[in-house]
Amino acid sequence: MPELPEVETTKTSLQPLLNQHVQAVQVLNARLRWPIPADLNKLVGQRLTALKRRSKYILAEFEQDQMLWHLGMSGSFRLCQPSDELRKHDHLLIDFEDVQLRYHDPRRFGCILWLDQQHQSKLIDTLGPEPLSNDFNAAYLWQKLRNKKVAIKVALMDNHIVVGVGNIYATESLFNIGVHPAQSAFTLTQVQVQKLVFEVKRILKQAIDLGGSTLRDYSNAMGENGYFQQTLLAYGRAGDMCVNCETTLENLKLGQRASVFCPQCQPLKKTINTTKNTVKK
Repeated sequence: MPELPEVETTKTSLQPLLNQHVQAVQVLNARLRWPIPADLNKLVGQRLTALKRRSKYILAEFEQDQMLWHLGMSGSFRLCQPSDELRKHDHLLIDFEDVQLRYHDPRRFGCILWLDQQHQSKLIDTLGPEPLSNDFNAAYLWQKLRNKKVAIKVALMDNHIVVGVGNIYATESLFNIGVHPAQSAFTLTQVQVQKLVFEVKRILKQAIDLGGSTLRDYSNAMGENGYFQQTLLAYGRAGDMCVNCETTLENLKLGQRASVFCPQCQPLKKTINTTKNTVKK
């Protein structure tokens, strides 16, 4: 599933569309997670003025309307020429002045929606801070985790706490700071919280620099694969030796997601943290 670095990379690869006018829209299959709006022809003649990212959503701003695009489990955008052969699962074609944008989604869990008040309040307004922003800091995370009895990995992937830290990047961050993914969130020490915030930011920045992770068929709109998967130390490596201590990496399921960890480097600690002090940013 495309996570924050992949969505950020996709957004960047769509920059050639900026300031181009929409020439035509064709919906080949409207049945995504929610139906593609029937009135997309409103885009014809409008200029794309901005592309932004919020969590795993791409926000496309046109002259009169805004759209919300989500890649779901298997979605991707691709810049093509109209004469290029269509692929199975190409569901939406948008012709710009010198290129065609195609949305491809085999599993159809993505969405193409108008960003109206209803979707703004339902999908955007309830989100936590961006992990690379100053709002996501140790003091903030400490306050959010103090009463959370769920596993730290589950808390870290909760978009109401912080957005966009998906399975790959949560797994790698926890491995790198030596915290077991099943450790109760409220038991983390202030030092662990500080290390976790730092590591999440570092991992996400590195992943964006490397174009995201291509584990199956992810590529950006230019057809380029990501390379962060070549740096993975824990995710997807259950049964392999830990790069630090050569203990066999193990796997457990948390929140229906695979969670790889090293039982030696990431021991499960159950000590209750009763410290009441706040953390410095």
